[in-house]
Amino acid sequence: MKISGFTMVRNAEKYYFPVKESIMSILPVCDELIVAVGEGEDNTRQLIESIGSDKIKIYDRVWSEQDFKESKILAKETNFALSKCTGDWCFYIQADEVVHEKDLPAIKKACEDNLNNKEVEGLIFSYNHFWGDYDHYLPFHGWYKNEIRIVRNNIGIKSWLDAQSFRKGDNNDLLKAKKINAEMFHYGWVRPPHLMQSKKKEHDSMHHGREKINAAYDLKPHEFDYGPMNKIPKFKGTHPALLADFIAKHNWKSKLNFHSNQKANRPLMKHEKFKYRFVSWIENSFFGGKEMFGYMNWKEVK
Repeated sequence: MKISGFTMVRNAEKYYFPVKESIMSILPVCDELIVAVGEGEDNTRQLIESIGSDKIKIYDRVWSEQDFKESKILAKETNFALSKCTGDWCFYIQADEVVHEKDLPAIKKACEDNLNNKEVEGLIFSYNHFWGDYDHYLPFHGWYKNEIRIVRNNIGIKSWLDAQSFRKGDNNDLLKAKKINAEMFHYGWVRPPHLMQSKKKEHDSMHHGREKINAAYDLKPHEFDYGPMNKIPKFKGTHPALLADFIAKHNWKSKLNFHSNQKANRPLMKHEKFKYRFVSWIENSFFGGKEMFGYMNWKEVK
């Protein structure tokens, strides 16, 4: 059995992505790791090279502005990296995601156990989405609680929409996927407020076009407002050991609001809206956190 890791990234240093830690977190279970590195404005390539593993294969890429709208560029670059994978399984990780070392044995075992079960086309991870800092997370309705991160190779699987998930074939069929006992730690919303605002601007430009978004952000504050942190649950588990240095660099606590219930100076996110909080309360109180009519981009295999 061979496992290929794959990812794509650009401007990781500029936008505070823990891409080195991300890659290193899955490297122990991968036989090769494909990284599509977009030409950018920082030392992302050198950062990845510093890992010093001969498993890593870097491909230099130039991102086309024509593919920015609707975030097509993210799926395009993900598919490029996927196309270079030679393993039986392909393990996808985004540059703001990290796997906990405790889950590596279960991940490898799941790949081994399902290798010859062709009914299983993908493996599903549960998710922890962190918000503002490394102590608070979002177990709320509307934030995807599961996602496919390992897919079978050479059966027509491709990245879907903005590269969050996967589909199969010309008809974009749902994958048949199985949940495994492994978590993904997502740190995409843990950045210093000024970098979070810059990253959000870049992300929004990929959905709506750079010219429109540049004009809109000229009227926005310089720093992202995470809102009242006292309304966000505290995470009681442990982070991946590889994140220790990133956690130690956390120096924007004074910019977070722990004392006031004042609404954020921006449109509300899903977890801040009453209807989502109410549905989340029902799910967590009566259904053990299982989502009612939640996101599911696959056909689950038991």
